Amino acid sequence: MSTVSLPTSPVVIAISTNSTSPSPSMAAAAAETGVVNMVSKCTVFPDRASALGELRLSVSDLPMLSCHYIQKGLFFTAPPMPIPALCSLLVSSLARALSLFPALAGRLSTLPDGRIVVVCNDAGADFAYASAPSLTLSNLLPPFSDVPTAVKALFPFDGTVSFHGHSRPLAAFQLTELGDGAVFLGAAVNHAVVDGTSFWNFFNAWAELCRGRDPAPPDFIRNYFGESKAVLLFPGGRGPEVTFPVDAPIRERIFRFSREAILEIKSRVNGPVNLRGGDNLTAEILGKQVHDRKSADGVSEEISSFQSLCALVWKSVTRARKRLSPEATTTFRMAVNCRRRVSPPVAANYFGNAIQSIPTRAVVGEVVERDLRWVAVLLHRGVAAHTNEAVRHGVAEWEAAPRCFPLGNPDGAGLTMGSSHRFPMYEGNDFGWGMAVAVRSGRANKFDGKMSAFPGRKGGGSVDLEVCLAPETMAALLGDEEFTSYVDFS
Repeated sequence: MSTVSLPTSPVVIAISTNSTSPSPSMAAAAAETGVVNMVSKCTVFPDRASALGELRLSVSDLPMLSCHYIQKGLFFTAPPMPIPALCSLLVSSLARALSLFPALAGRLSTLPDGRIVVVCNDAGADFAYASAPSLTLSNLLPPFSDVPTAVKALFPFDGTVSFHGHSRPLAAFQLTELGDGAVFLGAAVNHAVVDGTSFWNFFNAWAELCRGRDPAPPDFIRNYFGESKAVLLFPGGRGPEVTFPVDAPIRERIFRFSREAILEIKSRVNGPVNLRGGDNLTAEILGKQVHDRKSADGVSEEISSFQSLCALVWKSVTRARKRLSPEATTTFRMAVNCRRRVSPPVAANYFGNAIQSIPTRAVVGEVVERDLRWVAVLLHRGVAAHTNEAVRHGVAEWEAAPRCFPLGNPDGAGLTMGSSHRFPMYEGNDFGWGMAVAVRSGRANKFDGKMSAFPGRKGGGSVDLEVCLAPETMAALLGDEEFTSYVDFS
């Protein structure tokens, strides 16, 4: 295939297609090696000039400068239009989307006083079209298997650190046509500019524009967390290093949990409190006012479905880490959206990072030996306590000692839950040819113990967990009967 120019408007692409269907063995090999051919690439500019000027990175944005760009994307069955028309539609609607979200068409800049800002200069975002004739939905979405390594080749900007947004586009997109006619639309967006909420708000708006609708613009107000004067300084302008070993071996799986399974786990942790069983923490947290399920400060004592699921995962993975000492400390970190946790609340469509990490710590032996309710109460207590005061305290602590977020698992005993099962990854992303088949992510920000929550495609409260673990831990988890009894293998 020849590489061709892909101007923003109009888009006319001349491509050749390979009509020979790959053999099963060829397809299986391709799924592991990632045969993806770049056909064309262009810079997409906003269709209107931006008047936004500069957006200062907030105290929630700056810690993400050492993180990789967020890489998320969607598989779709074969669209009912030829690839040239599809690319033309995506590029023209992307140009309109960048006008609504001009920050994504800008670049980072460090000012003389050390402040880092997004310069909304309409420098544009990348868009690429690629072809992978040896790959199909069936070998990229295999049931009951690890995520194939070829999925990583479907994303742009692999390994790009967010600080690199000083010289690289803040957003890049890649449409890959598979051998069976299906397509994958992958995105890489600077993590110092967006969190997961902002990422999917943009993706949803792009999809709406593709369908001819008129999405609402985001909120770019920057003072929700106060007018911070804190700066992050990087001597020599080199920027921060990634805080975890990017080449450490990991296995990655998608575990599906049906609504019924999650409700069963929730019922298990919210069952009658046994005040005679010596479980003092459970009695203290859940037993004070069993009847109205409210604590003295009005916080609901019912443990949520997702907290219940996280408790099962924390307990199961800790048990699967055979080398951990029972006296060691294990930490479960959960990323939380602070938009509704602060007072006054941040707008739901606030564009930027508005997240903090809640760490819950416990002794390995207790997580493994105590019942599931005890583990769930620990998680619930941490989340319930993360109020406006806790958020503001976290901001003040960071301002006193600015630093990049230490992503990773240095002691081998941690788990980090990112993304959210509440993000509109399916219903909000119909580009005009139907709902996505599956959500996948790239290589970005993955290490032993990193997990991401996605909504299940079936909806109704089902959840997909993307789990990355050391190979020996994943093998042990797959043999854990308690854990696998709740996984949907249908």
